[in-house]
Amino acid sequence: MNDYSVYQTLLDIRDRRGGAFFLLLDPDRTSPEKYLELTDAAAECGVDAILVGTSFTLESHFNSAVEQIRLKTTLPVIIFPGSFAQISPHADAILFSSLLSGRNPAYLIEEQVKGAPIVKQCGLEPIPTGYLLIESGSLTSVQYISGSLPIPREKHDIACAHALAAQYLGMKLVYLEAGSGANGSVPDRMVREVTGYIDIPVMVGGGLRTPEACADMVEAGASFVVVGTMLEDTPGFSLLREMAAATHPLETIGV
Repeated sequence: MNDYSVYQTLLDIRDRRGGAFFLLLDPDRTSPEKYLELTDAAAECGVDAILVGTSFTLESHFNSAVEQIRLKTTLPVIIFPGSFAQISPHADAILFSSLLSGRNPAYLIEEQVKGAPIVKQCGLEPIPTGYLLIESGSLTSVQYISGSLPIPREKHDIACAHALAAQYLGMKLVYLEAGSGANGSVPDRMVREVTGYIDIPVMVGGGLRTPEACADMVEAGASFVVVGTMLEDTPGFSLLREMAAATHPLETIGV
Protein backbone atom coordinates (compact mmCIF):
# COMPACT_ATOMS: atom_id res chain seq x y z
CA MET A 1 0.00 0.00 0.00
CA ASN A 2 1.09 3.60 -0.55
CA ASP A 3 0.93 6.52 1.86
CA TYR A 4 -2.80 6.95 1.20
CA SER A 5 -4.75 5.94 4.31
CA VAL A 6 -5.98 2.33 4.31
CA TYR A 7 -9.08 3.52 6.14
CA GLN A 8 -9.80 6.13 3.46
CA THR A 9 -9.20 3.53 0.76
CA LEU A 10 -11.86 1.32 2.35
CA LEU A 11 -14.31 4.22 2.50
CA ASP A 12 -13.65 5.00 -1.16
CA ILE A 13 -14.33 1.37 -2.10
CA ARG A 14 -17.57 1.41 -0.11
CA ASP A 15 -18.71 4.60 -1.80
CA ARG A 16 -17.87 3.31 -5.27
CA ARG A 17 -19.29 -0.19 -4.93
CA GLY A 18 -22.08 0.41 -2.43
CA GLY A 19 -20.40 -1.81 0.15
CA ALA A 20 -17.11 -3.62 0.70
CA PHE A 21 -16.38 -7.31 1.20
CA PHE A 22 -13.62 -8.47 3.55
CA LEU A 23 -12.21 -12.00 3.58
CA LEU A 24 -11.22 -13.10 7.09
CA LEU A 25 -8.39 -15.64 7.23
CA ASP A 26 -7.56 -17.55 10.40
CA PRO A 27 -4.06 -19.03 10.05
CA ASP A 28 -4.48 -20.98 13.28
CA ARG A 29 -7.46 -23.05 12.13
CA THR A 30 -6.82 -23.12 8.38
CA SER A 31 -4.00 -24.85 6.53
CA PRO A 32 -1.44 -22.65 4.74
CA GLU A 33 -2.47 -24.26 1.47
CA LYS A 34 -6.09 -23.17 1.94
CA TYR A 35 -5.55 -19.62 3.18
CA LEU A 36 -2.93 -18.93 0.51
CA GLU A 37 -5.24 -20.39 -2.14
CA LEU A 38 -8.00 -18.04 -0.97
CA THR A 39 -5.57 -15.12 -0.87
CA ASP A 40 -4.41 -15.80 -4.40
CA ALA A 41 -8.00 -15.82 -5.72
CA ALA A 42 -9.31 -12.96 -3.57
CA ALA A 43 -8.85 -9.94 -5.84
CA GLU A 44 -10.16 -11.73 -8.93
CA CYS A 45 -13.22 -12.83 -6.97
CA GLY A 46 -14.06 -9.27 -5.91
CA VAL A 47 -12.67 -9.20 -2.36
CA ASP A 48 -11.84 -5.66 -1.22
CA ALA A 49 -9.52 -6.37 1.72
CA ILE A 50 -8.14 -9.30 3.69
CA LEU A 51 -8.42 -9.54 7.47
CA VAL A 52 -6.06 -11.86 9.32
CA GLY A 53 -6.68 -12.97 12.88
CA THR A 54 -7.88 -15.61 15.30
CA SER A 55 -9.64 -15.68 18.67
CA PHE A 56 -7.28 -18.23 20.18
CA THR A 57 -3.74 -19.01 19.06
CA LEU A 58 -2.28 -22.50 19.38
CA GLU A 59 0.48 -22.05 16.82
CA SER A 60 3.38 -19.56 16.69
CA HIS A 61 3.42 -18.85 12.96
CA PHE A 62 1.14 -15.79 12.87
CA ASN A 63 3.84 -13.41 11.66
CA SER A 64 5.02 -15.73 8.89
CA ALA A 65 1.41 -16.34 7.84
CA VAL A 66 0.81 -12.60 7.47
CA GLU A 67 4.03 -12.29 5.49
CA GLN A 68 2.98 -15.10 3.13
CA ILE A 69 -0.46 -13.53 2.66
CA ARG A 70 1.08 -10.11 1.99
CA LEU A 71 3.30 -11.58 -0.75
CA LYS A 72 0.27 -13.19 -2.44
CA THR A 73 -1.93 -10.11 -2.87
CA THR A 74 -2.03 -6.40 -3.61
CA LEU A 75 -5.22 -5.99 -1.57
CA PRO A 76 -5.03 -4.24 1.81
CA VAL A 77 -4.02 -6.73 4.50
CA ILE A 78 -5.46 -5.78 7.86
CA ILE A 79 -4.86 -7.54 11.17
CA PHE A 80 -7.93 -8.35 13.25
CA PRO A 81 -6.11 -9.34 16.45
CA GLY A 82 -7.33 -11.63 19.18
CA SER A 83 -4.49 -10.41 21.42
CA PHE A 84 -1.40 -8.22 21.39
CA ALA A 85 0.59 -11.27 20.24
CA GLN A 86 -1.12 -11.06 16.83
CA ILE A 87 0.72 -8.07 15.42
CA SER A 88 2.95 -8.24 12.35
CA PRO A 89 4.91 -5.61 10.40
CA HIS A 90 3.92 -7.33 7.15
CA ALA A 91 0.33 -6.03 7.25
CA ASP A 92 -0.87 -2.61 6.08
CA ALA A 93 -3.13 -1.79 9.01
CA ILE A 94 -4.68 -3.17 12.18
CA LEU A 95 -8.16 -2.96 13.63
CA PHE A 96 -7.10 -1.41 16.93
CA SER A 97 -10.19 -2.67 18.68
CA SER A 98 -11.70 -2.57 22.13
CA LEU A 99 -14.37 -5.09 23.15
CA LEU A 100 -16.85 -2.46 24.29
CA SER A 101 -19.74 -4.90 24.65
CA GLY A 102 -17.90 -6.67 27.48
CA ARG A 103 -16.62 -5.52 30.84
CA ASN A 104 -13.42 -7.53 30.95
CA PRO A 105 -10.61 -4.96 31.35
CA ALA A 106 -8.16 -7.24 29.54
CA TYR A 107 -10.03 -6.72 26.25
CA LEU A 108 -11.19 -3.19 26.96
CA ILE A 109 -7.72 -1.71 27.53
CA GLU A 110 -5.00 -4.11 28.80
CA GLU A 111 -4.29 -5.87 25.49
CA GLN A 112 -4.38 -2.48 23.76
CA VAL A 113 -1.75 -1.01 26.09
CA LYS A 114 0.50 -4.02 25.49
CA GLY A 115 -0.03 -3.84 21.74
CA ALA A 116 0.20 -0.10 21.10
CA PRO A 117 4.04 0.16 21.22
CA ILE A 118 4.30 -2.86 18.89
CA VAL A 119 1.88 -1.29 16.42
CA LYS A 120 3.99 1.88 16.44
CA GLN A 121 7.23 -0.07 16.02
CA CYS A 122 5.76 -2.05 13.11
CA GLY A 123 4.55 1.12 11.37
CA LEU A 124 0.99 -0.21 11.04
CA GLU A 125 -1.93 2.12 10.43
CA PRO A 126 -4.25 1.75 13.43
CA ILE A 127 -7.99 1.84 12.70
CA PRO A 128 -9.69 2.49 16.07
CA THR A 129 -12.61 0.06 16.24
CA GLY A 130 -15.44 -0.43 18.71
CA TYR A 131 -15.94 -4.20 18.78
CA LEU A 132 -19.42 -5.34 19.80
CA LEU A 133 -20.14 -9.03 20.25
CA ILE A 134 -23.76 -9.90 19.47
CA GLU A 135 -25.58 -13.00 20.74
CA SER A 136 -25.56 -15.66 18.03
CA GLY A 137 -27.30 -18.67 19.55
CA SER A 138 -24.06 -20.51 20.32
CA LEU A 139 -21.02 -20.11 22.55
CA THR A 140 -18.39 -18.65 20.22
CA SER A 141 -14.63 -18.67 20.69
CA VAL A 142 -14.40 -14.92 21.27
CA GLN A 143 -17.15 -15.07 23.91
CA TYR A 144 -15.43 -17.91 25.75
CA ILE A 145 -11.90 -16.48 25.53
CA SER A 146 -12.93 -12.93 26.48
CA GLY A 147 -15.18 -14.08 29.33
CA SER A 148 -17.76 -11.49 28.31
CA LEU A 149 -21.49 -11.55 27.68
CA PRO A 150 -22.66 -10.68 24.17
CA ILE A 151 -25.34 -8.07 23.58
CA PRO A 152 -28.73 -9.87 23.33
CA ARG A 153 -30.00 -10.13 19.75
CA GLU A 154 -33.25 -8.31 20.48
CA LYS A 155 -31.70 -5.48 22.53
CA HIS A 156 -31.17 -3.04 19.68
CA ASP A 157 -31.17 -0.08 22.05
CA ILE A 158 -28.21 -1.50 23.97
CA ALA A 159 -26.31 -2.06 20.73
CA CYS A 160 -27.05 1.52 19.65
CA ALA A 161 -25.84 2.94 22.94
CA HIS A 162 -22.57 0.99 22.78
CA ALA A 163 -22.03 2.00 19.15
CA LEU A 164 -22.62 5.66 19.98
CA ALA A 165 -20.15 5.38 22.85
CA ALA A 166 -17.58 4.08 20.36
CA GLN A 167 -18.21 7.09 18.12
CA TYR A 168 -17.95 9.55 21.00
CA LEU A 169 -14.70 7.90 22.12
CA GLY A 170 -13.29 8.83 18.72
CA MET A 171 -13.35 5.41 17.09
CA LYS A 172 -13.56 5.26 13.29
CA LEU A 173 -15.47 2.02 12.97
CA VAL A 174 -17.99 -0.16 14.79
CA TYR A 175 -17.78 -3.91 14.29
CA LEU A 176 -20.96 -5.87 15.03
CA GLU A 177 -19.94 -9.51 15.23
CA ALA A 178 -21.84 -12.69 15.97
CA GLY A 179 -18.56 -14.64 16.24
CA SER A 180 -16.72 -17.16 14.10
CA GLY A 181 -18.93 -20.09 13.13
CA ALA A 182 -21.97 -18.49 14.78
CA ASN A 183 -25.36 -20.18 14.46
CA GLY A 184 -27.00 -16.90 13.51
CA SER A 185 -25.77 -13.63 12.06
CA VAL A 186 -26.35 -10.15 13.49
CA PRO A 187 -30.07 -9.37 12.96
CA ASP A 188 -30.88 -7.10 10.02
CA ARG A 189 -32.95 -4.86 12.25
CA MET A 190 -30.07 -4.33 14.69
CA VAL A 191 -27.76 -3.39 11.81
CA ARG A 192 -30.36 -0.97 10.46
CA GLU A 193 -30.95 0.68 13.83
CA VAL A 194 -27.25 1.01 14.68
CA THR A 195 -26.30 2.42 11.27
CA GLY A 196 -29.17 4.88 11.51
CA TYR A 197 -28.11 5.97 15.00
CA ILE A 198 -24.38 6.67 14.54
CA ASP A 199 -22.28 8.57 12.02
CA ILE A 200 -19.31 6.21 11.63
CA PRO A 201 -19.17 3.13 9.38
CA VAL A 202 -20.43 -0.23 10.59
CA MET A 203 -18.82 -3.57 9.79
CA VAL A 204 -20.78 -6.82 10.23
CA GLY A 205 -19.49 -10.39 10.45
CA GLY A 206 -20.19 -13.84 11.80
CA GLY A 207 -22.79 -16.38 10.72
CA LEU A 208 -23.14 -15.08 7.15
CA ARG A 209 -23.54 -18.12 4.90
CA THR A 210 -25.18 -16.95 1.69
CA PRO A 211 -24.84 -14.12 -0.84
CA GLU A 212 -28.38 -13.06 0.11
CA ALA A 213 -27.33 -12.64 3.74
CA CYS A 214 -24.41 -10.42 2.67
CA ALA A 215 -26.73 -8.33 0.48
CA ASP A 216 -29.15 -7.96 3.40
CA MET A 217 -26.38 -6.54 5.61
CA VAL A 218 -25.48 -3.89 3.02
CA GLU A 219 -29.15 -3.08 2.41
CA ALA A 220 -29.54 -2.60 6.17
CA GLY A 221 -26.74 -0.03 6.14
CA ALA A 222 -23.50 -1.95 6.77
CA SER A 223 -20.46 -0.47 5.03
CA PHE A 224 -18.30 -3.58 5.32
CA VAL A 225 -19.20 -7.28 5.38
CA VAL A 226 -16.81 -9.92 6.76
CA VAL A 227 -16.91 -13.64 5.92
CA GLY A 228 -14.37 -16.27 6.91
CA THR A 229 -15.39 -19.68 8.20
CA MET A 230 -17.84 -20.47 5.40
CA LEU A 231 -15.23 -19.80 2.75
CA GLU A 232 -12.49 -21.70 4.57
CA ASP A 233 -14.71 -24.79 4.58
CA THR A 234 -16.05 -24.47 1.02
CA PRO A 235 -14.16 -25.91 -1.97
CA GLY A 236 -13.63 -23.69 -4.99
CA PHE A 237 -14.30 -19.98 -5.29
CA SER A 238 -17.86 -19.70 -6.64
CA LEU A 239 -19.33 -18.86 -3.22
CA LEU A 240 -16.59 -16.29 -2.63
CA ARG A 241 -17.42 -14.60 -5.95
CA GLU A 242 -21.15 -14.62 -5.24
CA MET A 243 -20.79 -13.23 -1.72
CA ALA A 244 -18.46 -10.46 -2.88
CA ALA A 245 -20.77 -9.55 -5.76
CA ALA A 246 -23.77 -9.43 -3.41
CA THR A 247 -21.90 -6.90 -1.26
CA HIS A 248 -21.34 -4.57 -4.24
CA PRO A 249 -24.80 -3.31 -5.27
CA LEU A 250 -23.33 -0.39 -7.23
CA GLU A 251 -20.59 -2.25 -9.08
CA THR A 252 -20.38 -5.81 -10.31
CA ILE A 253 -16.90 -7.30 -10.45
CA GLY A 254 -16.42 -9.27 -13.65
CA VAL A 255 -14.52 -12.57 -13.39
